Amino acid sequence: MKNLIIIITCFIATSCLSQKKEGLFQSENNFTKQDTLRGSITPEREWWDLTYYHLDIKVNPEEKTISGKNTIQYKVLKQNNKLQVDLQTPLQITKVTQNNKELEIEHVGNAHFITLKKTQNIGDVNSIDVFYEGTPKEAVRAPWDGGFSWKKDNNGKHFIATSCQGLGASVWWPNKDHMYDEVDSMDISVTIPKDLMNVSNGRLQSIVANKDETITTHWHVANPINNYGVNVNIGDYVNFSEVYKGENGDLDMNYYVLRDNLEIAKEHFKDAPKMMKAFEHWFGPYPFYEDSFKLVEVPYLGMEHQSSVTYGNKYKKGYLGRDLSGTGEGLKFDFIIIHEAGHEWFANNITNVDIADMWIHESFTNYSENLFLDYYYGKESSAKYVIGTRKGIRNDKPIIGEYNVNHEGSGDMYNKGGNMLHTLRQLIEDDEKWRQILRGLNKTFYHQTVTTQQIENYISKQSGIDLTAFFNQYLRDIRIPTLEYEIKNNQLKYRWTNIVTDFDMPIQVTIEDKEQWIFPNNEWKEMTIKSKNIQIDEDFYIETVKL
Repeated sequence: MKNLIIIITCFIATSCLSQKKEGLFQSENNFTKQDTLRGSITPEREWWDLTYYHLDIKVNPEEKTISGKNTIQYKVLKQNNKLQVDLQTPLQITKVTQNNKELEIEHVGNAHFITLKKTQNIGDVNSIDVFYEGTPKEAVRAPWDGGFSWKKDNNGKHFIATSCQGLGASVWWPNKDHMYDEVDSMDISVTIPKDLMNVSNGRLQSIVANKDETITTHWHVANPINNYGVNVNIGDYVNFSEVYKGENGDLDMNYYVLRDNLEIAKEHFKDAPKMMKAFEHWFGPYPFYEDSFKLVEVPYLGMEHQSSVTYGNKYKKGYLGRDLSGTGEGLKFDFIIIHEAGHEWFANNITNVDIADMWIHESFTNYSENLFLDYYYGKESSAKYVIGTRKGIRNDKPIIGEYNVNHEGSGDMYNKGGNMLHTLRQLIEDDEKWRQILRGLNKTFYHQTVTTQQIENYISKQSGIDLTAFFNQYLRDIRIPTLEYEIKNNQLKYRWTNIVTDFDMPIQVTIEDKEQWIFPNNEWKEMTIKSKNIQIDEDFYIETVKL
């Protein structure tokens, strides 16, 4: 359970720090009532705190349908009798009950308002059962558009998976579909044809054979979990495993792959324990020892489902065999294993309150690719990689999106965000201090939902640097700070342009083979040098103009 009073207060405060600041990018988006119902902490959401889900469904691969119910247990924070549950069309809620009494439902698009008959006393723990059925949205381009992927493997057997980030978990199951409130624990029961296997989050409790040629797999999640991290993966799976000796003891690492891929997976998935060693070093202990770690093969590229990371990179190094940095460094690891597993720390352990702050998930995890290389191949390799990814930055709109309307910021939250953090590492100028900041984030905000402002404040405090203008520049503005300079008569003149108010980031340069810091701001500064040239450190994500 989260401290909802603190979270909501921080959420409202952070909402005021949206793109509407003077001099920063102005949004022209038009949002609907459905966007607000989906993306805000409505009165029908904020009065109750999630404590437990039991999602119990049957998946019918031949018909591409699902049916079942979700038991939603909650604690009453203040009195109310109307509760919002989310489920997206074409799926339909057939009924909702509490204490075996059917309840009235008001359907408002994808938001469903349940009128409760029982008095909701503060502190009580109650539950409702939400029954639903239908043909869920089929993902056209998973995982980006979300829904069910209904595929078949090379042997003609069903190969099925869910993915729903952004679009929302309510695309396939009824829940409180907002990031601010994570359920404390969860059971997932999935009934499927008996010749298949379902893999979901947490640990497998049992497989029950039914009389109708089906089986039911029961999985239990012991830790808090965000709603989009919940998944169902169905296929002709075989399993192999190992025990990793981690910072918090023995960690079970399980791998579920299609039958034909067992041998190649045993070799290729050696990147998984390597990932765990590097990321426990940089970020601290894996956050979900109780739930184990799993890699699960799926018919799409992959996704960071908590303790059930999905994999579809075709057993290739890089991103489907390509190096996104164009430097060769990206072919030293399997992109999906490293990136998606990095989300266990940033996305699943530390989760954004509002999807507008999704950079907290993607910027740090993009940066984790760099840190994996740093751990095994050194700083030169890692710097080469992250600098190489700059070619994918568009600077089209701010990294932070619009609050309260389920709106993501720019896709630059990946490469630009990773380069922002790489730049920040240079400013801190102490790699061990930087490592302790990353570990401290995961310890301080362990199993919590957070706002951008909380992350900014933490890093500023721990680094001892006021990073307000730095984050405004890279998160809330689309301009890249530009260092203008000229050298005449042994005088170096320099200043920042394309900057937000108060931006005065120092930068490292090499003059006469000597590394040193200069401290530009928006006014011209001068210094005497003997050289006719300076070399500007490429580790800083800036542009330069020599006049």
